[in-house]
Amino acid sequence: MFDWIKPKTNFLETDLHSHLIPNIDDGVKSWEESLDILEKLSEMGFKKIITTPHIIHDYYPNQPSEIRQQVDELNRRLLEKGLPIAVEAGAEYFVDEYFANQVKTQQELLTFGDDYILIETPFLNKPIFLEEVIFNLQSKGLKPILAHPERYSYLQTNIELVQNLTTIGLLMQVNISSLMGYYSKEAQKLAKYLIETKNVHFLASDIHNHKHLTQVQKAIKSKLFQRCRQLNLLNFSL
Repeated sequence: MFDWIKPKTNFLETDLHSHLIPNIDDGVKSWEESLDILEKLSEMGFKKIITTPHIIHDYYPNQPSEIRQQVDELNRRLLEKGLPIAVEAGAEYFVDEYFANQVKTQQELLTFGDDYILIETPFLNKPIFLEEVIFNLQSKGLKPILAHPERYSYLQTNIELVQNLTTIGLLMQVNISSLMGYYSKEAQKLAKYLIETKNVHFLASDIHNHKHLTQVQKAIKSKLFQRCRQLNLLNFSL
């Protein structure tokens, strides 16, 4: 009832979206940068980080085995440094025709937690086969999560589509920095709508670098972030 009197701090322990393996996508550029960011995340109260390199077949053709190997190396370095935070392997899959076909095959898909899989789409236009991909993932027993839905312009202008996607079981992961309007006012507006309608299932940092870290540090002090205490976030199940 009295959430407003609680200190404006981070109440999450698990982050499920980040780019903290160096030189594998557009995330951190070195192990030192990764370790420094993880140290700051630990100080903020995070205990587990699921890092999710992009998988885009013609741009970032990362493989699950490669990502796991790099995560093992990162955890080794964390242990060596004595940082009380653990990293798990995930991926952020780009929904294109290649991925749509991949879902139909027996190729391994990198999941985390309770068979969750993180997906993203182009920012301007919805893939015509998005609903089919969601259905096919669910048919495999997987639980698709849409990364940063508030940032897609095709959703910012079509609330009915947002509602339809959540109705068919697509989970929504909002970026913490969106709550402060970091990406755009339109993204902030849609993030607020998703919170108010209780259609936010996960909050995540989507950290790529120190600049993103600074924005997350600011955003956790916002009223909108604190309002998310009242949501039944699935971060706590990871």
